[in-house]
Amino acid sequence: MRILYLHQHFSTPSGSTATRAFHHAGALAAAGHRVTLACGRYDGAVTGLSGALHHGRRQGQVAGFEVVEFDIRCGNAQGLVARSLAFLRFALAASRLALRPAPGDPAGRRWDLIIASSTPPTVAIPALLARRLRGTPFIFEVRDPWPELPAALSRQGTAVPKPVLAAIGRLADAACRQAASVVALTEGIARLALARGADPDRVRVLPQGADLVLFHPGIAPWRPPEVPTQEVLAVYAGAHGPANGLHQLLDAAARLRHTGLRIVLVGEGAEKPALMARAAAEDLPVTFLDPMPKAHLARLLAAAEVGLLCLAPVPEFAEWTAPNKLAEGLASGLPMVTNVPGRAARLLAAGGCGLAVPPGDADALAAALLALATDPPRRRAMARAARLVAERQLDTRRIAARLVAVVEAVAGRAPRRAAPRRDQTAA
Repeated sequence: MRILYLHQHFSTPSGSTATRAFHHAGALAAAGHRVTLACGRYDGAVTGLSGALHHGRRQGQVAGFEVVEFDIRCGNAQGLVARSLAFLRFALAASRLALRPAPGDPAGRRWDLIIASSTPPTVAIPALLARRLRGTPFIFEVRDPWPELPAALSRQGTAVPKPVLAAIGRLADAACRQAASVVALTEGIARLALARGADPDRVRVLPQGADLVLFHPGIAPWRPPEVPTQEVLAVYAGAHGPANGLHQLLDAAARLRHTGLRIVLVGEGAEKPALMARAAAEDLPVTFLDPMPKAHLARLLAAAEVGLLCLAPVPEFAEWTAPNKLAEGLASGLPMVTNVPGRAARLLAAGGCGLAVPPGDADALAAALLALATDPPRRRAMARAARLVAERQLDTRRIAARLVAVVEAVAGRAPRRAAPRRDQTAA
């Protein structure tokens, strides 16, 4: 099949951001499909392309599939208007690609299938246009539910205008109803897709996974040289934005002075300057590191004793999020401490591989960290359980294989429709 994979924030493992699309596109290519992945230029991402940009884009082979990278910068540090414009610019560029013949096809044939991976939800625009104008079926992958999560954050003070939320809601409704299949990262996201009109028989839950070879407790460890070797390291690796609620970790650190435990925060975001200033002013046992490639992060996790999953105390996060840091920490054999209830807490409890505390409770968070820092046998038992949970449930290769099965099932039950008559003359 000729597959167009739309993922604006795509990165290879050489970057510091999520690599789900890299593994999924690679699995589709390995299964014999011709995959073209279209992306923008996301902060922290590394697409694998290094050639010059011509007319606002560049393309080339990466890991067995074609990558088309548009010169459209996007990142969490941008304001709402700048990010919204980046989303719309990418949707326009991807729409042109979706409506043209598949590149490199000598017969000039069109795409057999489009995969639109959200966020941002605007990736659904080219998929919907191609379905209407070309009869191309599409799979809608929901990694973060919009407008539900932005609406929840708006109630916490991160305002998104109501007309924007309403427009995103209509787009999400159309994508869920018209998709040949909807792929959700959690059961909670799947329920939202059903509420938006998705066919129950065409909704699949494919969780967030980790590369079990890259993230492994047995790889060569690396510790920041400025951190004393005798300290117990608890590592958080991810965005430093309002949604992450990292001041809760600093609240816990204030209670953990002189205990031999150090919190390491890896990443970037709008909140980082304030976090660093507070940690310095209060002399907290906290170290800040810049974002790093996945291979380097894996070595840091291999040197750590505890992994951290922290989010702001927003109730909707409980069932609607699937953070990379949870899967990668467990794959690294780290007992996890989290303040996120719901799905993450259930996974840790069932696997015996971590501790969950109530959101916003700095005393409980500090107590959980101290309990693991001062009990090496318990920590080691949880570490073994963490790796086992990752092997059984979070292997990105198995999850990618399930996506290949979804794609091939869609192709089998969704034969191409002839393009509408009015479009045949315009093509």
